[in-house]
Amino acid sequence: MLTNEFVVTIMVTRKVLKMKISSRFSVATHIIAMLHVRKDVVSTSEVIAHSVNTNPVVIRRVIGMLKKAELVNVNAGCGGAYLLKPIEDITLLDIYKAVEVVKDGKLFQIHEQPDNHCIVGACIEDVLGNILCKAQTAMEDVLKSVTMADIITNILEKIE
Repeated sequence: MLTNEFVVTIMVTRKVLKMKISSRFSVATHIIAMLHVRKDVVSTSEVIAHSVNTNPVVIRRVIGMLKKAELVNVNAGCGGAYLLKPIEDITLLDIYKAVEVVKDGKLFQIHEQPDNHCIVGACIEDVLGNILCKAQTAMEDVLKSVTMADIITNILEKIE
């Protein structure tokens, strides 16, 4: 249902690796931005789905993940979601982890069962694994340094 995907490009020993990250991350970021920017409007899953251009069921699933992470809550009865934290206190890493894009340390996967009788096959997991862990940590450090306040400021600047 979600077709947009981020592509992370990382240089590793002069080779470029491309990994796709679930679009739940961008949808969740969109939801949180919308809850702040349009806080005077009841933000139901239908309203948000219209902005994201997806099905309200997708929005409800993502909001459920954000709620579990204690970033948003939902009004009982009349519906509509709202933020539980100031946008200055919500980082992109918080959102990334909330929507379970990948498990800790598992952004990159190394192919299974290489030939252990081959010199490359016997060592590739250990050698490449360390580099890929560092790459994931670097990406997460960037996400940790950006708050939703930064994102919303950029959105509002684009409007003007």
